[in-house]
Amino acid sequence: MRQGQFASVVVAAAAAAMVFPLPAISQPAAESPRSLRTAWGDPDLRGIWDFRTITPLERPRDMAGKEILTEGEAKELERRTAERRAEADTLAVPERCIGSPNFVDCVGSYNQLWFDRGTEVLEDRRSSLIVDPPDGRIPDLTPEARKRADAVAAIRRRPPRGPEDRRVGARCIVGFNSGPPMSPSAYNNNMQLFQAPGYVAILNEMVHDVRIIPLDGREHLPAHIRQWMGVSRGRWEGDTLVVDTRNLTGETMFKGSGENMQVIERFRRLDADTLLYEYTVSDPESFVRPWTAAFPMRQTEGPIYEFACHEGNYSMFNLLSGARAEEKAAAEAPTEGSEPR
Repeated sequence: MRQGQFASVVVAAAAAAMVFPLPAISQPAAESPRSLRTAWGDPDLRGIWDFRTITPLERPRDMAGKEILTEGEAKELERRTAERRAEADTLAVPERCIGSPNFVDCVGSYNQLWFDRGTEVLEDRRSSLIVDPPDGRIPDLTPEARKRADAVAAIRRRPPRGPEDRRVGARCIVGFNSGPPMSPSAYNNNMQLFQAPGYVAILNEMVHDVRIIPLDGREHLPAHIRQWMGVSRGRWEGDTLVVDTRNLTGETMFKGSGENMQVIERFRRLDADTLLYEYTVSDPESFVRPWTAAFPMRQTEGPIYEFACHEGNYSMFNLLSGARAEEKAAAEAPTEGSEPR
């Protein structure tokens, strides 16, 4: 089931050529992907693909050195995850929050009905989606990136002065899991891939963003032209679709990246129901080394639903209204020794 944030309920081994083979999903498929071709001869990647999983992007620190979970550990992780989610809806509002004007640490969230994070780890039981570096962790940020992250965090802590103080996801500009690169998240973990001769289009259910990707070898746009989802150019390497995205903006940060991040995505169909998705993030200004994540997407029945984010974005209205109310209350509060207004 796929569900929208403010709308009604709405609801992808590696072959030998892959750089980072994935143990469990690299088994021979019942149906060879070589038989799955478009009418014009390209590998057929078309379909609606579901990428939800509870396997984390980064390997938890308490699992350092453990690349693959045992079957028992995987089941235990799934059990604990289910329990935490069931408990979340029963938690009472903290007493300190009752009547508090502090929206920063007392704001609530949806109950579990509205989330669609998945319930299972990856089939190969990897402890992280990151396959390189070997420790399964995002590489350290550079000093420049840490300084940039601190500045952004300071803005997030203060009452918003305008929409620009909030993340682009909260502003309904770009979906928080739609990328590039795509990354499993709270809900709307679905994308639809379309193909036509010379083009591929990727539609993400989150905020219904679409990337039109030419495959004709054209150059990237000049560096001064920036787009919310960057500029994507595609090519075929055997049966693998490779998508190179650049020209992002500094506002669409991914795990600390900057505007000069380059994302190389790889899509390879393993069988009729599985699409292997792999991406590599390169940003020397932000990370001390490139890093790569990979996970399967599973074909699912449609349709993809419109994510009516702007139409129901009450959170932005309430955030800004609350901030203005706090400012007004502070301005009207009597100072020491003065008479109340």
